[in-house]
Amino acid sequence: MQRLQCWNVPGVLRLIQSIPSPKAEPFKRWLAKVGYERLQEIADPALALERTRENWRKLGRSEKWITQRMTGQETRNKLTDYWASHEVKQGQEFAILTNIIHEEWSGVSVKEHKNLKGLESQNLRDHMSEAELIFTALAELSTRQIAETVAAVGLPANKRAAKTGGGIAHRARLELESKTGRKVVTGENYLPPSKTKKGLKA
Repeated sequence: MQRLQCWNVPGVLRLIQSIPSPKAEPFKRWLAKVGYERLQEIADPALALERTRENWRKLGRSEKWITQRMTGQETRNKLTDYWASHEVKQGQEFAILTNIIHEEWSGVSVKEHKNLKGLESQNLRDHMSEAELIFTALAELSTRQIAETVAAVGLPANKRAAKTGGGIAHRARLELESKTGRKVVTGENYLPPSKTKKGLKA
């Protein structure tokens, strides 16, 4: 048995700040820069949105994709706000409802969708196609509006709303696929080529 000392992310960053070596200076400057940017974003939240857009542009995302991603996030936030104010617990219960919605509209669980795309710790929505983002947003919008209509409170009632909302997007997906002959749910992602090959091989 060997005793190990473990650090979380804040602890590691604090450790870096305390290192007197000149080699640590680039990291300290980076921390100062990030801290300053965070203070700017607190004062003007629009800056955070624009920095997010710029990061996605650097990763090669199109303006249409970025707009859809941010619209979908707003839809998601409204849904989770509803859950939080109607006796649904953050964490596991949010995850349960999210997975129900996702599986209803897409036919696969969140985990299965990530595996299909060869993802590990990456955010699934950051690797969705435009169509996948749209159907995810439709499912979550439908879920929230149904939950509001029936005044769903607690996990069981919101599970029923999630299944119904996801089902609406499911039917729309099947209709689109029947007209185009193309699957909405795909293994496409934005991983670097080497990681993509590794993920698909696994």
